[in-house]
Amino acid sequence: MSAAVPVVLQGRRVLVVDDEEDSRELIGEILEEAGAEVRTAGNAERALVELAAFDPHVLVCDVSMPGEDGYSLMRRIRARKPEPGWHVAAAALTAYARDEDRERALAAGFDLHVTKPIEAVAFALAIAALADRPRTNGAVTLT
Repeated sequence: MSAAVPVVLQGRRVLVVDDEEDSRELIGEILEEAGAEVRTAGNAERALVELAAFDPHVLVCDVSMPGEDGYSLMRRIRARKPEPGWHVAAAALTAYARDEDRERALAAGFDLHVTKPIEAVAFALAIAALADRPRTNGAVTLT
């Protein structure tokens, strides 16, 4: 990583979901350098287990995974009936950067659309902004 990542996620829990191990590790390292406690999952089913056990402030999820993709996983999470007022902030991680791709991610329930390759400092700051939002229902788009 070229620039030092600021410690902006201290005390925050982030779940990273990606079927690519190298990507999970890189994202995890950036977030840990920013102060987050990080857990990872390699598929949607494992993500649901970790989501329940870890109760993350933010979910960072690749949208292009084999089997159940990130869009489907996000729709399942948003369709759950959690306790009143609970909402996990979620960032879609993807190589697809078109406006239609962003709209699809937001429509599936993601709060933020992040395109690969990521820039470590900007990514950490964007995830911190999501983590700092009140944990209530309702997506907000960061630009």
